[in-house]
Amino acid sequence: MDASSPLAGALAQAPSSLRGTLGKIAQIRLTPLGLRFQVPYHWAGRLDLGASAVLIEVKTDQGLVGIAEAAPDFDVSAVLGLLQSAAPQFVGQSPFAMQECLALARLRGGLSSSPRLGNVALAGLEMALWDAIGKAAGAPVYELFGGACRETVDYFGFLQGDTAEELVADAQRMVVAGYTVIYMKVGRGEALDLANVAAVREVIGDRCLRLDANEAWDTYSAIRMIKKLEPFDPDWIEQPTPAHSLAALRQVKEAVSVALAADQAAYTTNDVYEICRQRAADAIVISPHEAGGLLAFRKVAAIAEAAGVPLCLHGRFVTGITDLIQHHAALTLRNLTDGNQIMHQLLVRDIVARPDLTPQAGKLGLVEGPGFGFELDWDAVGQAAEIYREALSRDR
Repeated sequence: MDASSPLAGALAQAPSSLRGTLGKIAQIRLTPLGLRFQVPYHWAGRLDLGASAVLIEVKTDQGLVGIAEAAPDFDVSAVLGLLQSAAPQFVGQSPFAMQECLALARLRGGLSSSPRLGNVALAGLEMALWDAIGKAAGAPVYELFGGACRETVDYFGFLQGDTAEELVADAQRMVVAGYTVIYMKVGRGEALDLANVAAVREVIGDRCLRLDANEAWDTYSAIRMIKKLEPFDPDWIEQPTPAHSLAALRQVKEAVSVALAADQAAYTTNDVYEICRQRAADAIVISPHEAGGLLAFRKVAAIAEAAGVPLCLHGRFVTGITDLIQHHAALTLRNLTDGNQIMHQLLVRDIVARPDLTPQAGKLGLVEGPGFGFELDWDAVGQAAEIYREALSRDR
C-alpha cells in the first residue's frame, strides 16, 4: 500500500481509543473444513464433488475475534502449513501492522517464487484482521474503504448440470428467480458445448449469457469454437486459452468479435497490469483471495479502471464468508460489472447463519453490522471440520 494513500494515513493515525479497543493479536486459530456440493460440479476436464477451506479466527487480547477463510485451489495442507508458519509473525502485533506482518510472512516463507500460493493463504489472514478492525470501529468494512459507491451488487445465475436437459431446467429456475446474467461452462467437447449453449439460449431469451471454457482450448480451437458459438450472442468467453500465455489470449481476442475475459490468467497485481498493458482481454475476473487480500484487490481494480477494463468478482470454492467479504469490496468499486460470481449456494450446507446471502433478482444490497457483519452456524462449522478429518483419515 502506498504510504501516501488516505487509507495508509488513516491506519497510521488510528485513534488511541480504537487501538485500545482492538488490542493486539493474541491467538490465531486455523480450522480446515470439508465442503460438500449439492450436485457434482462439471467443468472442462474436471468433476468436483466438494472442496476444502481453512477457517481463520484472529483473537485479540481485548476479546475481539476477526474471522475469514483461506479458499485454496491448491492442496489445502500446503495452505494450512503456510498459515501455521506465518501465524507467529502476527501474534503480539497490532492488526494495524498487517502490511508489515504480511510482508514478513512472505519473506520468511520464501513466497516470492510462489506468489499465487502466498496470495490465497495470506489473503485469509488479512481479511480476518479487517473483520476485527471493523468490529473495533463499529463499522462495516466497506465503510473503512471510503464507503459504498453503489447500493447493490449484481450476481450471476450459475447453471449446474451435465446434459442440456439439466442445464435448461436450472436456467428456467434462474429466469424465474430474476437473474439477468446467466453463466455456464463450455470446453467440454464441441458437440456438447453447442447443444448445451443452444438449449440454454433458447430458454433464457435475451438475457446476458456468459461462457467459461476454463483454459480448455489452444488458440486454433478457441478461435474456431468461439466463431461457432457467436450466433448464440455470448456476452463474453472466459479464459478460453491456457492461463500461462497472454500472447495466446491476445491472439484469440484479435481474431474474434466476441469479448474475452481473463480469469485464471489474472491472479497477482503484476498479472492484471500485464493483461491491461498488452490489451489481452476485455474484462478481468478476479477475487480478493487471488489478489492477496482486500488492499491488493483494490490495487488491481485501480489498475484495471485506469486501463478502462471492467472487473468481475471471481467465484471460488468457498463458504458464504468469502462471498460476503467480496461483496464488501464490490460495494466500493466503480468499474464493477454485473453478473459477479457467487458460489456458496453450491454447498450442501453453508456455515454462515446470517445474513441471508440469497440474491434477490440477482442482487445483494448494503450490509449491516460491524466488520463483515456475519454470524456463523457453529454446528455447520463443526460438521465441515469433521468432514475434513474423515477425508484426511481416508487418504492416509
